[in-house]
Amino acid sequence: MAGAAAEQRRLATVVDSWRERPVLVVGDAMLDDWRFAESDRLCREAPAPVLTLRRRISAAGGAANTAVNIAALGGRAVLVAPVGADVAGDELHDCLDRAGVWDRTVNQPGRPTPVKRRMLAGNQILLREDSGEPDDALDPEGVARLLTALGCATEELRAAAGGEAPTLVVCDYGLGALPAPVRAWLVSQRDRYATVALDAHDLADWHGLAPTVVTPSFAEATRLLSRATSTARPGGGAELHLDHPDDDPADGPSELTVGAAPGARPRSHGPEADGPARPADWSDLGRHDGVDPATARTDRVGPTGEPTPGEGRVAMTGDGLSVTGTGVTVNTEAGEGVDRAVLAESRLAELRAHTGADVVAVTLDTEGAVVGGADGEPRRSHSTPVPASHAVGAGDAYLAAMTLALAADAPLPTAAQLAQLAATITVSDTGTCVCRREDLLAALDLPVEDAGRPGVVGVDELEAVVDEHRRAGRTVVFTNGCFDVLHRGHVRYLEQARTLGDLLVVAVNSDGSVRRLKGPDRPVNPVEDRAALLAALSCVDHVVVFEEDSPAGLIETVRPDVYVKGGDYPPEMVPEAPLVRRLGGQVRTLGYVPDRSTSQIIERIRAHSQERETDPSLTSRQS
Repeated sequence: MAGAAAEQRRLATVVDSWRERPVLVVGDAMLDDWRFAESDRLCREAPAPVLTLRRRISAAGGAANTAVNIAALGGRAVLVAPVGADVAGDELHDCLDRAGVWDRTVNQPGRPTPVKRRMLAGNQILLREDSGEPDDALDPEGVARLLTALGCATEELRAAAGGEAPTLVVCDYGLGALPAPVRAWLVSQRDRYATVALDAHDLADWHGLAPTVVTPSFAEATRLLSRATSTARPGGGAELHLDHPDDDPADGPSELTVGAAPGARPRSHGPEADGPARPADWSDLGRHDGVDPATARTDRVGPTGEPTPGEGRVAMTGDGLSVTGTGVTVNTEAGEGVDRAVLAESRLAELRAHTGADVVAVTLDTEGAVVGGADGEPRRSHSTPVPASHAVGAGDAYLAAMTLALAADAPLPTAAQLAQLAATITVSDTGTCVCRREDLLAALDLPVEDAGRPGVVGVDELEAVVDEHRRAGRTVVFTNGCFDVLHRGHVRYLEQARTLGDLLVVAVNSDGSVRRLKGPDRPVNPVEDRAALLAALSCVDHVVVFEEDSPAGLIETVRPDVYVKGGDYPPEMVPEAPLVRRLGGQVRTLGYVPDRSTSQIIERIRAHSQERETDPSLTSRQS
């Protein structure tokens, strides 16, 4: 129980650390229009229900919903996107204002705001009408205005954050908001953003962006691997061809439309056809069944991210497993019960290589997600199956939480856990999903008012937390001190210590311990205040108080991977060094900021106080 409580507090600390974090969202913004009706009879003209409209809801969709989720989770969201000068655009502006998103959208007269209108009866979606097409391209003036807005919004966020580089989220859903000049600008300006998240229907269009994280759906990941396979050089490895010339029918979205072609059946290939067996093999993604890419038509509609009902289903065939409608096959060595998660796990490294991303999170709708980072360890998260009308926009909530967590330097397992939790708790009802910070904290069983409390833990709790982190392969950094008057030198020292691993634990001396070490007039601040200030620092994960004069007992409990002490002396002079090394850790010493120490600060305060006592004119001048 203690370990679970500590884990909940740790997650809540991450949620609290991303508050007001600056995030710029750019991409295809749209309006979600929900119309709830009742029906108790069929019309005479056709076997269709007669609907009586009872309620209508407008919500931000697409990139706009991602921005709304970032704001609702506590971040500082700015949206840059083209929006039509129409009624739908006005409603979208209202949605952004209500959510607290900084609206930096660019009006585009003559180009309608994309809208998804859903008609429901009894929470069942009866039909959806979409407006807004990729053909509604931005004119040169619109592109110029969008680029200006991007530059201004970037600097606005940087200034509001005190010079901190903002985070960038790109939402490219193929509706024309991000034409080639805008994509090129974002790629060229990559260094202006600390963290970059990419959610794109066609990931190949973003080669060179080097995002921190990409969040493709299973279908989008399939498209990317299909193109990489179909453009492999003869006798060589796969090269991702990113240009889409009109005369190249074998490349580009037109040949990779997702969904079963009429009358097409998925092909199956056994080990003899596919070469050496692998746990999961997506090597047959180069063409549609029975269609030669060299002679394929080029006038098909490109990918829109809307899978057909049969897409992504895994079915057993005579000599392998096949994903319906995509031509994806895996060998029987993958075993019984292989699903999309297994397929995704087996190709995470390739997806990272093709996208240039540090992290790939393949989302599986209501089946959760599969996440992989540089360590090559796949992480599986699960969700609760819900009706489709409950899950609209859940991916936006996932993207928002994942981005904020990574921007706050949370470890990848933590970021994946919070992202899945954010997506899962939004699907309780029909409508466009938005996860609020309060909802996320409530799901952690912590009162909202407790969310910002410091992560001060007891020794037993600390041991459980550290063990869990170590099982996840994270590096534990440990340091200790009195930290009586927290100053710039302390903060710089702790920030440097945090860069040495994944988790920073700070042990602070109790009041009695400080008196024995520093004298009867210390500490200046009680241990409750000292621990609270330390735990409030974003670089500190956990704080523990110890009564002894030496941290040796805690070191044996924590068994740190890295033990850090402040000072300019070599590690060999650290008294705890032999114990740390015997436990398998290493010792590092970090220099303090010059002329910054607790003793010097206290002496200056005392000197100033004595000066005031000996010169009454100082008091009179101040009064």
